[in-house]
Amino acid sequence: MSATRPASSAGDRVFFATLIGLGLTYLLLVVAMLLADASFTTLPAIQAALARPEIRHAFGLSFITATITAILSVWFAVPIGYIMGRRQFPGKALVDAVLDIPIVLPPMVIGLSLLILFQTGAGKQLEAGFKAAFGVGITYEVPSIVIAQFAVSCAFAIRTLRVTFDQLDPRCEEVARTLGCSSRQAFWHVVLPSAWKGVLSAGLLAWARALGEFGPVLVFSGATRMKTEVLPSTVFLELSVGDLEAAVAVSLVLVAAAVGCLLLGRLLGLKVGR
Repeated sequence: MSATRPASSAGDRVFFATLIGLGLTYLLLVVAMLLADASFTTLPAIQAALARPEIRHAFGLSFITATITAILSVWFAVPIGYIMGRRQFPGKALVDAVLDIPIVLPPMVIGLSLLILFQTGAGKQLEAGFKAAFGVGITYEVPSIVIAQFAVSCAFAIRTLRVTFDQLDPRCEEVARTLGCSSRQAFWHVVLPSAWKGVLSAGLLAWARALGEFGPVLVFSGATRMKTEVLPSTVFLELSVGDLEAAVAVSLVLVAAAVGCLLLGRLLGLKVGR
């Protein structure tokens, strides 16, 4: 037995060294990308880029639409996550697979699918009704940005909240029912207050995901300056005209927003993106 211990220890050292090496490689890649962005431009160049009216418009539109998308995502994800986490019903595996489709589909395909949806059949009638009611259409207009962001962000929010409800002890809800609470009362007064961290995590994740969404927005909303241009579209447009400094400046804003979401989540004790 003593003869096998050195071989086992040596094998363990090689094993853990391999794990650490792979982890450090990826970690260094992420840090190198961020440092490359930061070193490529200067603070005056960033200030000059962010002072441009079209970029300021994209900045405001991005934060407004991402906030609306996050609210909608949580509003839909709470009941869906609760049902998927706490209830059994026929076809649940199929529903679960469908809910994951926006996560695994290529972003451009999601945008193309939305474009086709609102240009044919019932979607076209919905767009006409929306335009009649609000005086503005959906496709290639600001509402399409929110829909494109929501189509993807809500799926991530649902995943987060399903895990949250799965981890909650169901006995508290059962006790509330035995004490006379209805299912609705138990949900609002027992389950939801216990899941507040998961709700905030889902909101932060949905907001960060919506802010960085590009493919679906580009196809379904376009990238018209001072109209449907959001920050990821700005990066694309600036790259297309060869203004790398402006593209990097906007990229750094997106990086700062994403890091800010992660830090806020950690400060609140949330599991954002985990």
